[in-house]
Amino acid sequence: MQSNLDRLILAALQEDIPTEDISVNAIITNYTKGKAQLLCKQDGIIAGLDVFARTFALLDDTTEVTLHYQDGNAVKSGDLLAEVIGDIRIILSGERTALNYLQRMSGIATHTRKIVDLLEGSGITLLDTRKTTPNNRLFEKYAVKVGGGSNHRFSLSDGVMLKDNHIAAAGGIKQAVAAARAYASFVHKIEVEVENLEMVKEAIEAKADIIMLDNMTPAAMKEAVRLIDGRALVECSGNLTADNIIALRDTGVDFLSSGALTHSSAILDLSLKNLERI
Repeated sequence: MQSNLDRLILAALQEDIPTEDISVNAIITNYTKGKAQLLCKQDGIIAGLDVFARTFALLDDTTEVTLHYQDGNAVKSGDLLAEVIGDIRIILSGERTALNYLQRMSGIATHTRKIVDLLEGSGITLLDTRKTTPNNRLFEKYAVKVGGGSNHRFSLSDGVMLKDNHIAAAGGIKQAVAAARAYASFVHKIEVEVENLEMVKEAIEAKADIIMLDNMTPAAMKEAVRLIDGRALVECSGNLTADNIIALRDTGVDFLSSGALTHSSAILDLSLKNLERI
């Protein structure tokens, strides 16, 4: 896992420093020891501190990053989160990539925590989706877990999910589930996406393991849960926001999946400041 993370971070560094950091090389020609402070400028949940530190280490493993918080901690504007000590050239060149990861991951964790808090006591598990930034899925799904959410499929290889186009291609829900049951290992659950109560009934008859209620009203979801009657797990999804999630608390669904956790979370405002020679 670490080697995979390192590969992704190195690719991000290569994107930002394809040949050299011209600005740094123009003003600093030799090793110059210095330190900088990682400061929080907005209240939220911090996530990605180890990735932040690893970014500098991959540029120069003598760089020291002292963390004053742990992933999952609530942070407030003005908090000193970490200190970075090492070659000033490394600190300056790695700053943006390290912050990009940390701000993005912390924004996802912060958004996730808000939704988890709204669902507290409902018995509903909050899930992410595959609507992630290409090549950043590991980081973004980790941030969801730090925020208190859970992960849905990590990739297309992880489970069978039959959506509208799969169902159309197979000729119907019954045919799609039967084909999936014949092909997939018995350890894989089969999930079917439905858009109305008639499709719910078809998914029940096909003996789907999980039924996803897509873009249905809370009232329709309650009726769907009544029809399913424990014969399958129930997930709901579709344009879920902090505003409409409250209406879903008493629908009886088991899971709520939200692509917005990863595709629409704003970053948490963080900054590397007070650089000085030592």
